[in-house]
Amino acid sequence: MNKRIGSYPPVRVQGDGDGLVSQAGGVLLVETVRKTGLDTAISAALMPWRKPRVVHDPGKILLDLALAVALGGDFLSDVAMLRAEPQVFGPVASDPTVSRLVDTLATAGPRALTAIRRARAEVRERVWKLAGPDAPDAGGQVVVDLDGVLVLAHSDKQDAAATWKRTFGHHPLVAFVDHGAAGSGEPVAGLLRPGNAGSNTAADHITTTRLALAQLPKRHRRGRRTLIRTDSAGGTHDFVNWLTARGRWLSYSVGMTITEAVHHAALCVPASAWTPAVEPDGRIRDGAWVAELAGDVLKGWPQGMRLIVRKERPHPGAQLRFTDADGMRLTCFATNTTGTAIARLELRHRQRARAEDRIRAARATGLRNLPLHDTAQNQVWLEIVQLALDLLAWMPMLALTGTARRWEPKRLRLRLFSAAARLVTTGRRRILRLARHWPWTDVITAAFTRLQALPNPG
Repeated sequence: MNKRIGSYPPVRVQGDGDGLVSQAGGVLLVETVRKTGLDTAISAALMPWRKPRVVHDPGKILLDLALAVALGGDFLSDVAMLRAEPQVFGPVASDPTVSRLVDTLATAGPRALTAIRRARAEVRERVWKLAGPDAPDAGGQVVVDLDGVLVLAHSDKQDAAATWKRTFGHHPLVAFVDHGAAGSGEPVAGLLRPGNAGSNTAADHITTTRLALAQLPKRHRRGRRTLIRTDSAGGTHDFVNWLTARGRWLSYSVGMTITEAVHHAALCVPASAWTPAVEPDGRIRDGAWVAELAGDVLKGWPQGMRLIVRKERPHPGAQLRFTDADGMRLTCFATNTTGTAIARLELRHRQRARAEDRIRAARATGLRNLPLHDTAQNQVWLEIVQLALDLLAWMPMLALTGTARRWEPKRLRLRLFSAAARLVTTGRRRILRLARHWPWTDVITAAFTRLQALPNPG
């Protein structure tokens, strides 16, 4: 009788297995691509860059890169994980072919980026129709959050520069559609900028918002049914004027800097004018109050703008600022929404913090590092990252239920995508048999069934 040593059972490892598929749960992403028509849309968009008699379709190559990133890849060469499973992911191009396509699209510049973005916008509208009551616009309004993200560089890449946080890298400006408390969010814009790009550059905010609006269904590209939310980096005259210009009339909720005038006006607000802040469930938020400012602080800003200030006790250990008053932290934001209690408006603006969750998910999905040297190449990589994040948002929205819809990429990979399976061929059918003991096998099979029940595109 062998004596067992240690906490884990000893095993032998051999490399002669057959019929097994790793990353088998990635079939959910493949089925999402098929049912949304993303494969045909991207292929059609990249047709101008398909050379005669080529073996691999440029659209398929780009989608393979997006799938690899969605499954956890950080580099172009990580597409090898798909190449190893042709029965699930189909034929995958070689590394040199993948690199050549990225170089070709980078050389094409805005023309190629525009083609990819148009295809994404076309598919996004179809996805939202398929999602029905779970779509981001089901409540009648779409919320778009803008925020900057620092991407560190560990080598001298083009446009890498010192950042405002005394690091070195790039400072992209990104936009996400908020799915609300029941879901996650999906990317609608990504503007690659040098590391020393300003946080409150109005021109960059306008460009990013234009890109974001172009990704939305036409009915949401202008008008009050679309809300643009930003932190104080978006609180500039030029950006707010652009949002409310004739022909756009967008709703906005933008953070504002506490200037001396705003600070003085907040101190002059009588105690009776402060309203308790609220939580999402309607309960009063302990130690927080809101009030609306008027008068000279609104001079020079667009007509209809409202300035709302919040005071709140800082959490224990927080460092006080010079704008704090009587031990209370002061923050403010501007909005043009009327007919809603200011406590509800403040709650809506506070929920912009969900953009930080989206950025964390993006960092875990290819945005931790820009792997290429040239800016044009890395802008293509940023589009690939957005495609991957689209799939990671669309699949849960169409196929998952309950708390699983809010799972971030790392959890999706750990519980669903990393599942192994045995591939069985019977007749003309290929069947993936997942392990019965895997805790989330039922989640995977139920999600796949929901995806298959969706109508085919076209």
